Amino acid sequence: MGQASTRDRIVIAAASLLQRQGYVGTGIKQIAKEADATLGSVYHFFPGGKEAVAVAAIEHSGQEFTEVLRSALDSEEDPGAGVQACARQLAEGLRASGWTDGCPVTAAALETLGTDSEIQQVCAAALHSWERTVIDKLLRSGFRAHDAEELATTIISALEGAEVAAQVNRSEEPLRATGRQLARLIGTYTASRS
Repeated sequence: MGQASTRDRIVIAAASLLQRQGYVGTGIKQIAKEADATLGSVYHFFPGGKEAVAVAAIEHSGQEFTEVLRSALDSEEDPGAGVQACARQLAEGLRASGWTDGCPVTAAALETLGTDSEIQQVCAAALHSWERTVIDKLLRSGFRAHDAEELATTIISALEGAEVAAQVNRSEEPLRATGRQLARLIGTYTASRS
């Protein structure tokens, strides 16, 4: 295997572990084992150790969710239906994982609150990227910039909170209900623009 594939395996393994166990609960040796890589190769690609691996893993997960979000939003012409499709997809994914595979960005962000670490910065960048994805969809749908920005913040915040509630309750309903209510909220803006 080439160097790039080893690095990719390390990043993907770390993202998966962060998703299931959080930053604090994930060790560098466990990342190496899960990636089928030596500890030396982990440090070769990530001289900064666990934090550097986590930063790369969070960036990877953030980009992955940006694609999921964009795909769900683009699957429907109506932005409310697109948000609802995203909530449904998140709910189904959580159920399929046995309620363990939540958002690795949220987990890492909560565990590093109050620090100005690179992890916090990359978590903030991921959230902004998700909001930007929603803003773009709303702007293409004719929303005013200010409304699109506030709605995007609300949508991402609600989906993230609903994902945690779904995990805790071991139920799709918090995400499904949030999706329905967000679609309704978005619809009130659509109606006021007509």
